[in-house]
Amino acid sequence: MKIGFNLPVSGPMATPEIMAGTAQLGEALGFDYLTMTDHVALPDTSAPGYPYSTTGEFYSPDPGHRMEQLTAASWVAAKTSRIRLVLAVMVVPHRPAVVAAKMLSTIDVLSGGRLVVGIGAGWLKVELDAVATTPFAERGAVTDEYMDAMKVIWTQEKPVFHGKYVNIDGLLTDPKPVQKPHPPIWVGGESGPSMRRAARIGDAWYPIGSNNAHLLDTLPRLEAGIARLRTLTKDAGRDPDAVQVVYRVKRHAYAAPPASDGNRKLFTGTVANTIEDIAALKALGVSAIDFDFEGRDAEKSTREMKVFRDEVLARVS
Repeated sequence: MKIGFNLPVSGPMATPEIMAGTAQLGEALGFDYLTMTDHVALPDTSAPGYPYSTTGEFYSPDPGHRMEQLTAASWVAAKTSRIRLVLAVMVVPHRPAVVAAKMLSTIDVLSGGRLVVGIGAGWLKVELDAVATTPFAERGAVTDEYMDAMKVIWTQEKPVFHGKYVNIDGLLTDPKPVQKPHPPIWVGGESGPSMRRAARIGDAWYPIGSNNAHLLDTLPRLEAGIARLRTLTKDAGRDPDAVQVVYRVKRHAYAAPPASDGNRKLFTGTVANTIEDIAALKALGVSAIDFDFEGRDAEKSTREMKVFRDEVLARVS
């Protein structure tokens, strides 16, 4: 079981000093990977309809103050040596496919093959309308085609791809990624289209349990979601076990009422419950879990990471 943590790239902790120190601390504490989120432009409001909290508010303060994800990933790669760098997730329509493929392969080369490309289609219409050159309503189709094109660019010496949104015909696009055939692709999202995308092209499905529209917040719900993934993967013509499952935890070890299905919400309660849930997810076949220590105070976040190392990491394998 791999354990990761979310690196703050937004809010008051998104400074060069804090980001570098937190990444290096996580590496020293033994975390396997760090994650970085992706927004470019957000509404000037504390509650823009964020789908992964009960209030619609972002968990971190001042979410609009945010480093650009791929630039930050390249910079963090230079500040670390071992820890893997997970895009959690890259909003695929934000960046033209050929440019994104080049940037991602460059990060993989510069990091010595430590990049994991987490992907999603995006959910915030005003942002995508401002950033993307393709229509919001077509973001799923755009994501699918962009990723197909990127895989061609990463694996063909002179890539040829002709689609609705991407056209490239034999142009040189080196360097190729260090990881072969390409960096792992973790597909975020909990909806039907997201799960079908994971089944078709993913190396892992990467859900967040607290999506109010597609809850995976209890053990039975997550178990049912994984079973559905296996069916979709088989339907896509792949081995049902070809797609790993990675689970993203926004909050942990906090008091909460039971979920709407009557079961305890995953990673609520005590530290003992967190350890229990890690073991339960491992038994389901989940290969990695990442946790969020992001907040307003770097010293508090550092303390929480060290406590997590002592109380959790030291007791799970």
